[in-house]
Amino acid sequence: MASQLAFKSRIASTESLEKIFNAQEMIASSRIAKARDVALAAKPYSDAIFHAVKAMASHTVLKHPILGKSEENNRVAVLALTSDRGMAGAYTSSIIRETEALLNRLDEDGKKPELFVYGRRGVSYYKYRGRDVAATWEGHTDAPGVDIAEKISDELYKAYMKPAREGGVNEFYIVFTEFINMVTQKVRIIRMLPVEVELVDDSYEGVVDKQKMSSNSVTTFGHSSYPLYSFEPSAEEVLDHILPKYLQSRIHECLLTAAASETACRQNAMHTATDNARSLVEELTRKLNASRQASITQELTEIIGSADALNNEEE
Repeated sequence: MASQLAFKSRIASTESLEKIFNAQEMIASSRIAKARDVALAAKPYSDAIFHAVKAMASHTVLKHPILGKSEENNRVAVLALTSDRGMAGAYTSSIIRETEALLNRLDEDGKKPELFVYGRRGVSYYKYRGRDVAATWEGHTDAPGVDIAEKISDELYKAYMKPAREGGVNEFYIVFTEFINMVTQKVRIIRMLPVEVELVDDSYEGVVDKQKMSSNSVTTFGHSSYPLYSFEPSAEEVLDHILPKYLQSRIHECLLTAAASETACRQNAMHTATDNARSLVEELTRKLNASRQASITQELTEIIGSADALNNEEE
């Protein structure tokens, strides 16, 4: 059995860790409500612009980068949203695992992925393993603002709009953690660009002349209703202006929901770590008491043995 001094040292160190874990849990608890509200507040705008882009794209017959690039190019951009700090359980490791799986699938499909990393933990992971990273961003995962979303979207917009001969990409994927509730956070992979267009049902009886319908008209194809748009000055210019805003708004929403997920993961992880530290302190205390009792029993045995020996010598 270990010495009492060793048990006391382990108990003291575990109690110090318990205080740190508890403090981290309290900090995360104080931040989670604001992070959740900010993420939920950004979602309606992002969803609205996403559905508007899909509706606009479904009613245009032109070729535009937002719908797909015509040139042959197998380069693909992948953005992984990790964290700046640790103590968040499996938050970053889950993102890295899904990112690696996506990169492997792209490689198997004959594509060349270009990695973009957001968060100090992910940057350190890929830097240590010598993986080429196109661009990195650090220091904003706790409270991502519009400025960092704009920087990321500008970088990816430039990469997407470049021609293939200059190293441009044809697709853009993002890997992030979606905040569902305080207990559940799910890693998701979505394709940002090009936008997937839901084609209308060809079986609809009667072909609608899109050019003759007003801008507030609504026609039903299958089970969905889509608004029809008239574009001014032109559909190309409208899509040119909306593409950067679409990319920035969706990236900003992903950053915010990832921040909320990170805070929730950190709170859950620190709560579990605090409970484990307390259980370990209780277990070590029992072992310390058992060691102390064994030491006392041994000392009593030695005293009684010595007394018996002295009595035998006197007789």
